[in-house]
Amino acid sequence: MKKGIIAKVRETVPLIHNITNYVTVNDVANILLACGGSPIMADDAAEVEEITSICGGLCINIGTLNSRTVDSMRKAGKRANALGHTVVLDPVGAGASAFRTDTAKQLLEEIKFTVIRGNVSELKALHGEKSATKGVDADLSDSVTEENLPAAVAFAKELSRKTGAVIAMTGAIDVVADAEKAYVIRNGKPLMSKITGTGCMLSGVTAAFCTANPEDTLDAAAAAVAAMGLCGELAFERLSGADGTGSYRTYIIDAMSNLDDQILEEGRKVESR
Repeated sequence: MKKGIIAKVRETVPLIHNITNYVTVNDVANILLACGGSPIMADDAAEVEEITSICGGLCINIGTLNSRTVDSMRKAGKRANALGHTVVLDPVGAGASAFRTDTAKQLLEEIKFTVIRGNVSELKALHGEKSATKGVDADLSDSVTEENLPAAVAFAKELSRKTGAVIAMTGAIDVVADAEKAYVIRNGKPLMSKITGTGCMLSGVTAAFCTANPEDTLDAAAAAVAAMGLCGELAFERLSGADGTGSYRTYIIDAMSNLDDQILEEGRKVESR
């Protein structure tokens, strides 16, 4: 994995336009600031093209999807494509309802995405496969394990080939792949799944890392996934007996604000496939 990715983010301070989940919008903004980026949240169709024009990257998250913002996502995505900007899709809950699944597929048809970041169930839904979702979370039957890891890597590469995007498939074991190469990442803690928003935060961080490192999208996306997982580990080490998931969320943001390339290099658990 390329070195210096975090330093480039902190040096360039990429401005990221987020059309994101109302449940996690504050956490996304804070994690973007912590990783070295700069957030702006705008989802009204009257301004999204203008807003995304002044940014370097766009993150589209369908977590609290509604009919009003679908048009905003389409307009912002097409404008970002015209400007050559990084565009990240987080298809939250794809497979849970026809509206979410159909909207995500429509966006894929109309917008060229740099990275698609989702769990296995969501990505299967985008690929047209039957998936078992549990609300907006992946079902246990879709979990990536050591036993099915080769098949998961092959699936991620195939979906990248189909969409033209880097695929960041996150779960107990993460897989980040383009059509030819994959990174398997084992950073993170199970407790991260007990905090609403860690996936949304990761999508924002991915947009910042890829915007700051446009020539190395695969490595930048993999670095973002490893960084978020490592922050989960570092935050977990800080927990005391009196701390719960609220403190854990804050400690994750703290860890991201203190992260640099050396800490990531020493703590990442990444292998190539």
